[in-house]
Amino acid sequence: MSEKRRILVCGGGNGAHCLSALAASRDNLDVHVLTLFQDEAERWAKHVENENMKLTITKQDGTQYEIFSKPSLITKDAAKAMFGVQIIFLVVPAFAHAQYFSAIAPHLQPNTLIVGLPGQAGFELQCRHIIGDKASSCTIAASESLPFACRIVEFGRHARILGLKDSLGMSSLKGKACQLSFPVVETIQGILGEYPKLELLKNYVAINLMADANVHPPMMYGRWGNWDEKPLKEEPLFYQGVDERQADLLSRVSEELLATAKAIEQKRKDVDMSEVIHLFDWFKIHYPDQITDKSSLMMAMRTNKAYDGLVHPMTKTDEGYVPNFNYRYTSEDVPFGMVVMKGIADLAGVSTPTMDEILAWGQQKLGKEYIVGSKLTGKDIGSARAPQSFGMTSVDELFDI
Repeated sequence: MSEKRRILVCGGGNGAHCLSALAASRDNLDVHVLTLFQDEAERWAKHVENENMKLTITKQDGTQYEIFSKPSLITKDAAKAMFGVQIIFLVVPAFAHAQYFSAIAPHLQPNTLIVGLPGQAGFELQCRHIIGDKASSCTIAASESLPFACRIVEFGRHARILGLKDSLGMSSLKGKACQLSFPVVETIQGILGEYPKLELLKNYVAINLMADANVHPPMMYGRWGNWDEKPLKEEPLFYQGVDERQADLLSRVSEELLATAKAIEQKRKDVDMSEVIHLFDWFKIHYPDQITDKSSLMMAMRTNKAYDGLVHPMTKTDEGYVPNFNYRYTSEDVPFGMVVMKGIADLAGVSTPTMDEILAWGQQKLGKEYIVGSKLTGKDIGSARAPQSFGMTSVDELFDI
C-alpha cells in the first residue's frame, strides 16, 4: 500500500469542517487541521478524541449519505500542523489569509502546494509576499469559490454539505523552482470527489479580474449610493432587483476590466487573457437555462431563477431594515476584490473612472482609505491586496516569479 499523503486544512468554520471530514475519509490521505481562532482547536480536538465526525452530504440528485471520519491532528500550533505536509488548503475568509500565511511560512518545505479554497482576488499576490523567497519553490492554486454550500450542524461533531457545484474553475501559479510530485488539478479532484468538476484556467490574473467583486460593490453602490438613510419596510431583492443605474455601473466596470485584459495582452504577448469577458456574456454562459430574458444585462439578472429571492444584506431595526455595509459584499469585496482589480488596471495603464467612483464610496462606508482621487495611495492600501500593496510597479511582476 502506498504511503499516505498528508494535507493541512486551515480554518475552523463551515468549509474547513466539511473539507477536513471529506478528506479524512480518503484512504490515501492523512489530514491535519490548523485553526488559529480563539480556542477552536482545543474544542474541536476534544470533540473527536473518542469519536469520529459526521458529515452529511446531499448529492446532485437530492439523495443524502453520511460519512464518519476525523483528522489525525487538530491544533493551533503551526509547527506541529505543518510537519510532513505536502498540500495546504486555506478555507478561511480573505481577511484571515495573511494570518495563516504568516503562521505557515517558517515551516514551508519546498515543493508544497498552497490552495485557496476559495482564493479571492489578490490571494496569490499576498501569499507570495508573505512567504517570500519560498514562493519560488511552491505552487499556489486558487478556486473561484467554495466547491459546496455547507454549514456546521454541531461544532466539531457534525457538518453538512447542502449541495455540490457542478463545476469549478481553478488557477495555478507554479514557482520557477517548484517540482511537485503530483498533478495539481487531478490531486485536488481526488480529494473533493467527483463533483465539482475542476477546470484549470489559463492564468490567475484573468481570474482575479473576474472575481465576484466585479458584481457586489457596483450593486451596493448603485442601490445605496444615494440612499436617504430612511429604513425600508422590507428587504429589497439583490440580483433580481437590479435597476438601470446598477446595470450601467456593472457594464462600465466590465468594460474597464476588458480594457485591462487587452492592455495586458499588448504588454505580454505570452499571456492569454481571453477568460476576462463582459458580465452580460458571463451570465449567459453560466446560466443558459435559468435566465428567461436575455435581452440585456439588467433583464438577464432580473429573470435569473438561480437568484430567486436573494436580498440585499440588511440589518433589522425597530424602524425597519437598513443596509449592512459590513457584510462581505463591501468588507471583503472592496479591499480583497475591487481594489485588486483597480491595481491591476493601473499597472496596465488603464484608467478606471467607474471603479474609482465605487471605491471612493465603498472605502467611506468601511472607514478606510485605499484610493485618493484616482490613485491607490491611501493610508490603508497596505491592508488591501492590490499589487501596489506589495510594492509591485509593472505588469511583468505579476507573471515573472
